Amino acid sequence: MGSWELAQRWADALDGVVAPTLTRSQIEDMLAALCTGLIDAARGGEDPDVARQAARMLVAVNYRDPAAVSRTVPVLCTDLVEHAAAGFDDPALPEIRSRAVALAGDFAAGFTAALRAAALAEQEQTLAAVLSAAQEAEDRRALSEARFEAVFDGALVGIGTVDMTGSVVNCNLTLAEMLGQTPESMVGRTVADILGPANLNDAFVELQRMVAGESESFRTETEHIRDDGRVTSIDLSMSAVRDGEGAIRFLVGVAVDVTERKQLADRLWHDANHDALTGLPNRSHLFSRLAGAEPPVGVCYLDLDGFKEINDLWGHTIGDRVLRVVGDRLRDTLGPRSALPARIGGDEFLVLVEKCSGEQALTELADELMAALSAPLEVDGHMLAVGVSIGTAFFEQPPAAADELLQAADAAMYRNKHHARAAIRPQVHRSPPALDQTS
Repeated sequence: MGSWELAQRWADALDGVVAPTLTRSQIEDMLAALCTGLIDAARGGEDPDVARQAARMLVAVNYRDPAAVSRTVPVLCTDLVEHAAAGFDDPALPEIRSRAVALAGDFAAGFTAALRAAALAEQEQTLAAVLSAAQEAEDRRALSEARFEAVFDGALVGIGTVDMTGSVVNCNLTLAEMLGQTPESMVGRTVADILGPANLNDAFVELQRMVAGESESFRTETEHIRDDGRVTSIDLSMSAVRDGEGAIRFLVGVAVDVTERKQLADRLWHDANHDALTGLPNRSHLFSRLAGAEPPVGVCYLDLDGFKEINDLWGHTIGDRVLRVVGDRLRDTLGPRSALPARIGGDEFLVLVEKCSGEQALTELADELMAALSAPLEVDGHMLAVGVSIGTAFFEQPPAAADELLQAADAAMYRNKHHARAAIRPQVHRSPPALDQTS
């Protein structure tokens, strides 16, 4: 299977998202070119920007709906692995899967950055038009006044003018509605009402510098609490307008409501760092957490017994529901403890315990998890029994490479599976960590 087949699957996944500027044939051609680079990257290629470039290209052809990310991530985490692994031995599969997950994270981050860049470009164009019209209004008032008012009143971004005392002279309807006010009620209010208390001090200093002629503009992003209690995230740019002799006459502010963009960024981060099926943190999130884990560190590596038979007998739909139940039981069992459960692939799960009190506590937690996950579960009226094998590893100091920690717990899990599923014996790694495989 090659990049063309992967491109067709990707195009199918994107079908129904906000209409792009290309035909289906053109979309497939574009995606095929992208898939060639993605497959190479999943196999260990050296292009670090291929996933972000793919995100930028999708945004450029008008794929700006968040669904483009939520539909692309499964393609990269599943279909890309299948295509990239073709012709490789099984031992290479975990590395290919890990790279594919990292590519999915890069794609989501690149998509957010591309959306932000597009929004900022539009904002800068609007600000340039406003400043140009405003300056002309001062130089050629009679000729430019109507044009300035047209830009001011018709703009889809918030625009306001401020006098040299920091008070609002006038504002358009967009800005007033953004702040939960009317244009009339805004007149006479200070910039502090627009910026909010979080950025008031910094903005006040910047305003003073502008009034003193030390700077021409400034930009800040803040949250404004409206009278109705809603919180609006605002990106505000302010610039000085000078007369023919160079003296500042007034200030112009352009505000963009970035609430949805920030919510999208949060959502994209969550989607890129969590398993779509169970909602648990994914392998990428786990590795990020491991990098800053507070020692001592303990891990429980869990592998479901008999899960393949459930898929073969009842189908993948029932299998997926079993995995969701397992994820729920992990969360319920861990409760408020400072432990991170994650699904790292297939029917494999891992629990990371920071500041672990010792191997005995880790063994007790593994026993508790085994009891919770081994209990029969009901799915669509079927009573199913799913066994679980657990391996544990305790590190006084976590190794520099997260893979070493996972390999140690994985080795313990397979040794326990071989000897007795109910026997859990931790692997203990003192400082410096050595990969002792006894259990």
